[in-house]
Formats: sequence, C-alpha cells, structure tokens
Amino acid sequence: MKGLSGLILLLFIAIAFPCPAWTEDLQKNGTLSFVLENDLFYNVDRHYTNGVGLMWVPARDVSAPEWAVRLARLVPWFHERGGIRHGYAFGQSMFTSSDINVKNPPLRDHPYAGWLYGAIGLGVESGKQLDLLGITFGLVGPVSLAEQSQKFVHKIVGADDPQGWDTQLGNEPGLVVTYQRSWRCLVARTVCGNRLDLTPHVGVTFGNVFTYGNAGATVRYGRRLPDDYGPPRIQPGLPGSGYFSPICGFGWYLFAGMEGRAVARNIFLDGNTFRDSRSVDKRPLVGDLQLGVVVDWSDIRLSYTHVLRTREFRTQDGNSDFGAITVSVEF
Repeated sequence: MKGLSGLILLLFIAIAFPCPAWTEDLQKNGTLSFVLENDLFYNVDRHYTNGVGLMWVPARDVSAPEWAVRLARLVPWFHERGGIRHGYAFGQSMFTSSDINVKNPPLRDHPYAGWLYGAIGLGVESGKQLDLLGITFGLVGPVSLAEQSQKFVHKIVGADDPQGWDTQLGNEPGLVVTYQRSWRCLVARTVCGNRLDLTPHVGVTFGNVFTYGNAGATVRYGRRLPDDYGPPRIQPGLPGSGYFSPICGFGWYLFAGMEGRAVARNIFLDGNTFRDSRSVDKRPLVGDLQLGVVVDWSDIRLSYTHVLRTREFRTQDGNSDFGAITVSVEF
C-alpha cells in the first residue's frame, strides 16, 4: 500500500510541470486508460475486493473500421448522423469472503470468484447524447487466474495469504451484452467562475454473468470541463468514457454520481449457471454512490473515485466501500 501511495504521489507531482510543447505537434491515435478498483484503500479485503482494467479507444479523428460502421447502422436506436466510436478492454475482477484467513468460509458469506474478460465497445455520439453497446466475453472460475493474482500481490505487499480459494466458483464461459444511453444536460453552466454539467443515463445488461437494468446521473463541477462523460469504471459501475478531451495546462473537476440497479442475475452471488456451486441470496435492488476528483494535464488524466455500494446480498454485514484510480493517456 505504501508503494501504491508513492506512485500516486509521483503522478500528481508530474502535473505541476508545464505542458510539453512536443505533445502539441504529434497526431494522437487514441486514449489508453488503466483502471484499478480496490477496497484496500479503506482497510478492508472482502466481497468485490479488486478489479483491474485496460482500455483503448481510438481518437475521434481516426476513422472507424468497416465492421463498426456497419454494426452501428444496424442498431435502430443509434443516431444516423452521430460520430462512431469504438474501443477495446481487457480486465480481471475478483471476489472473496469477509475473512480471507478462513479456509472454509461460511455458506452465508460471499463466494470466492474470479472473472477474466475482454470486451469490444461501440458508441455513437451525437452532440449531447452518447449511445454505447458493449459485448464482453470472459471466463469465470480457476481459469480466470484470480487466485494466483491475489496471492502474488498479497505476497509482494506483505498482506495475509487468502485461504478460501478452494471454494471458488467453477469454470464457466461468460457472455455479457450491455446497452447504455447518456445525455449531457445543463452543459457549461457557469457557477462561481467554474462550469457545471449533469449527465443522466439509463441502460440494460443481459448475460449469464450479469443481467440488470440501471439508471442514474452524474454531476461535474470544475475548471474547463472536458467534452466527455467522465472517467471509466469497471462493470457494474457508473458509466464514463474511455476517451477524454486533452487540454494544454492544468484543469480539474469534482464529480458525484448515483446509480440504481434492478438485478436479475449476478453470477458472483447466484453461483454457476450450469453446475452446483456456492451461492448467497442476493438483493434485487443495489445502489452506488460515487464521489471523486479528476485532474487533467496536457495528454494525461488522473482520477480518484470513492464508491459506496449498498448491500448486495441479504446476509451481508454492511455496505461496501472501495476506491478507484484511473490513469488515462492520449498518444
């Protein structure tokens, strides 16, 4: 944790230097984002305990491939004249019981599980509206390598060795299809010399890993608000965008968001689809509250988000808190 804090400090020190002139002369190909979500920021290690994601979104002036154009035109609710965006993501998420020192956790506790996935995203942006369609393929179970990843990191940082991975969910392929629509409202309203905007969103997700409907909104307030939809998050989380509009110099904004989800399927609580496994009685309604800050400097964006998630299963002994760090670079 000390090493991670040092890295964050170095990244924030870097923004104090002037905007490098050479970045203005190079044509940008896209935005690469790294997302880390972990509950260790709040001195716990349980339930949704870690998620990492790597996302690549080509720049706006890079022509979309033919497959993206054809697919976008086939989706009837996509705007016909909107700009077509596409992107790719790869990531891993892991879930554990409340006490990782117990080799055989109680059946009422969150099952151990891992999720290794890749995703393709397609978006159409039309002024103040963004439509996103995502298809995610992945693997749940020991093949996700979540056990090896957690044990390796815990050994490096000197944390307790997790004992309950022998009880994790079994191997299962996963498919998730997600649709999301966001609107930028109250754009560029000036308040006390800074700018304010509001972004409501609605969506639906189907698959054997996640099935839910969601709705919420995010408000942003700060200096020189960029023309995007906030920092990216790992599913299921409040939506953002994998790209951002870089500025020369220093920019910042604060944001707060809320989302509610009506959950029909969560494999990490319901257990395996086609075989017996551990499971708990999930709650059908789950809410997220997020608060955070974004700092822009030239072609680099840094963000930190605090997430408070309501109880996801009936025997859960409290809400979940975790932090999310995002580093995005346009090059």
